[in-house]
Amino acid sequence: MYAISIQSTDFNLETEEQLAEQSSSNCGALVSFVGKVRGKDHEQLLSHLYLEHFPGVTEQEIEKIILTAQQKWPLQYVKVIHRIGEIKTGEKIVLVLTASEHRKDAYQANEFIMDYLKTEAPFWKKECFANGDAHWVDMKKSDLDHTQRWNQA
Repeated sequence: MYAISIQSTDFNLETEEQLAEQSSSNCGALVSFVGKVRGKDHEQLLSHLYLEHFPGVTEQEIEKIILTAQQKWPLQYVKVIHRIGEIKTGEKIVLVLTASEHRKDAYQANEFIMDYLKTEAPFWKKECFANGDAHWVDMKKSDLDHTQRWNQA
C-alpha cells in the first residue's frame, strides 16, 4: 500500500506514523525522513522557498518511484508528502515514510525514494532571500550522483 500527497499545508509526523502502523500488518521497521527548509545554503540568508509542480504528472512520477522501490524491497507501506507553495525556513517540506518487516529494507527504500524525488519528480523550487533577491534552483550534480549510484547497485 502507498499514498502520495502534494499539499500546501504542513503535516503531522506522529499522525502519519500512526496511519502507517495501522496499514502495516507485520511491521518491524518504520523509517521516516522529514526534509526541512534550511535558513542558509548560500552567503545570503534565505527567507523562504516557493515550490511549483505539474499537477497529475508529479503524482504519476512519484508513483513510479514508489513502485520501483516496492519491486526492490518488501515494503508494507509507503507515504510521500511533498509541500508546494511558500514554505518558510525551518518548516517541513517533504516526508518519506517506509514500513517493512526489516529495518534494512525500510532504510534503503526510504533513501532510494528520497534520492529519486530530488531528481525525477517535477518540482520547481525558487529560493527567496531575506534581501528580496530570488532565483529558480537548478538540479545539483550531487543529487544526480546519489540517484545514479542506485543504478550501480
